[in-house]
Amino acid sequence: MPTPTGRRRPPFVADERTQLVGWLDLQREIVRWKCEGLSDADAHRVVLPTSPLMTVAGIVSHLRWTENTWFEVAFLDRPEDGPQFDEPDDGSDEDLDNDMRVEGVPLAQLLADYERQCALSNEIIAAHSLDDVGRHESWPSGTASLRWMLHHMLEETARHLGHLDIVRELLDGGRGYY
Repeated sequence: MPTPTGRRRPPFVADERTQLVGWLDLQREIVRWKCEGLSDADAHRVVLPTSPLMTVAGIVSHLRWTENTWFEVAFLDRPEDGPQFDEPDDGSDEDLDNDMRVEGVPLAQLLADYERQCALSNEIIAAHSLDDVGRHESWPSGTASLRWMLHHMLEETARHLGHLDIVRELLDGGRGYY
């Protein structure tokens, strides 16, 4: 896995928004880098037997839908639309991780969907104050500030990027952080 070029951390001295979005964008870029050169077969290959949905493809899809959940649904109170909101077929409360069930979906499509979702998230972030609060009042976290949601998305993306690090190394030995 070649070392990426052109990735930069946010400036050491900048306003809060520039730093938060800069760190989030960097993590998003590293997600894309972790996917470079993978075949669709490898992107969908299970390497962690106890976590069969934890594939490169599954993680990319999950990150896309997590962006949707926080910035569109929680912050803007748009309809709960997407696989993460599908009810279990058996009526149980079991979390099915439907946003990670992407068998047969090409990695290129998942990455394009993720990129579009990230661009939409950045438009939403740019149009609002960090002090604005979410409008999805049926969730306790749906009324958090945009600042809180940005911190959470940074944490969520970085956490799953760690999973991608492990999965990629198990797939083909590809390693590297930055």
